Amino acid sequence: MEHPENSAEYAGLQVNSGVEQPAIVNPYLQRHRFRRRELSAAEIVEGIVKGDVTILSQAVTLVESVNPAHQQKAQEVINKCLPYSGNSIRVGISGVPGAGKSTSIDEFGIHVLKQHGGKLAVLAIDPSSERSKGSILGDKTRMEKLSVHPDSFIRPSPTAGSLGGVARKTRETIILCEAAGFDKIFVETVGVGQSETACHSMVDFFLLIQLAGTGDELQGIKRGIMEISDGIVINKCDGENVEKCQMAATNFRNALHFFPMPDSGWLPKVLCYSGFYGLGIKEIWDMIYEYIDFVKKNGYFDYRRNEQAKYWMYETINEQLRQHFYNNAQIQAQLQDAERSVLAGKQTSFMAAQQLLDSYYKNLESLEHLDI
Repeated sequence: MEHPENSAEYAGLQVNSGVEQPAIVNPYLQRHRFRRRELSAAEIVEGIVKGDVTILSQAVTLVESVNPAHQQKAQEVINKCLPYSGNSIRVGISGVPGAGKSTSIDEFGIHVLKQHGGKLAVLAIDPSSERSKGSILGDKTRMEKLSVHPDSFIRPSPTAGSLGGVARKTRETIILCEAAGFDKIFVETVGVGQSETACHSMVDFFLLIQLAGTGDELQGIKRGIMEISDGIVINKCDGENVEKCQMAATNFRNALHFFPMPDSGWLPKVLCYSGFYGLGIKEIWDMIYEYIDFVKKNGYFDYRRNEQAKYWMYETINEQLRQHFYNNAQIQAQLQDAERSVLAGKQTSFMAAQQLLDSYYKNLESLEHLDI
C-alpha cells in the first residue's frame, strides 16, 4: 500500500517502503536434528542404575503418563529396577499449609547430606487445580539449597486428582529413585487430611510438622493424623515464639497419651525447631535414625514394608477395576441415562448404581462364555 505522503499534493515529501522483514524462524533450521531418540526399557534401566538423573527424570515422566503404551513400558522398567530398590530411608513429611514444609525439607536435606553423605531424592506433591487440572510445580523454587546440590534430586509431581495429595505413581517413583542410588527419600504431601494414610503407606517414618497457637492441638486429635505420626515437630520456634512452641509441644505430648501404643512399640516424640534459622535440625534427624534402628531391631521395619507392598497390591487392583468399569463401552452408553433417571427422581442413586453394576457383570459373563 502506497503512503499518502508520496502523492503529488505533498511536494518535497517521500516515504520509502522500508526493508522487508526476515522470517521469525530460521529457514535453515533442520527440526529433525533436535529430535531425541526414544530409549528402550533396557537402556532406561541401565541409565537409572548408573545414576543418570536425566534418564531418571524421563523414567518418572513415563511412569506418570496416562498413555497405555507408556504405562506398559514404565511397568517393564519398574520390574527390572526392583532388584536394585529397597535400600533407602523413606521419610514422609506432612503438615498444615504454611507450616514451612518446603523450607524445612531444604534444611533437613542439606543437614543429612553434610552429616551422613549419600544421595537425597525429594518427591514434592503439588496440588492440581480442580478447574484447569494444572499445577504450578513450584516447590523446587522454595528449596534453594537442595535445588543446586549435586547429590539431590527434586521432582515435583501433580496430584492429578488422586486421594490425599499423594500422586498416584509416587510409589513407583520411589523404586526408580532407589535403583538410581538415592538412599534417602522425602515424600512431601499437600497438607494434612484424613487420606494422609496414603503417604504413610509408602514411607518408613512419617513426620508431622505443626505450628504453635493455631488450635491444631485439638484438631490433630480429632483428625487422627497423630495416630499415624512417628514424630511431631513444631516449626518456627524462634524469637518471641519459643515459649508458645514449648507450650504446644507439652500439649502434644499429653495428647499422645490418649492413643494406644503403636504397633512399632515406639512412642512418638515431640520436638521444636526453626526451619528458617536452621535450629534443632540435628535433633530431628537423631530422632529419625533412632526410630529406624529401633524398628529394625524389633523386626517392625520389614513387617511394615511387607504390609505396604500388600496394601499397594490391593490399591492397584481397585484402581484397575475402576478404570475397567468406566472404560467399558456398554457402561459409558448407560451412564447418561442413569444420571437422568436419578435427577428426575425416578430411582435412587443406589438403585441406579446397582443396575449399572449388574449390567457390567452380565457383560463380563457373556464375554467369558464367548471365550469358552
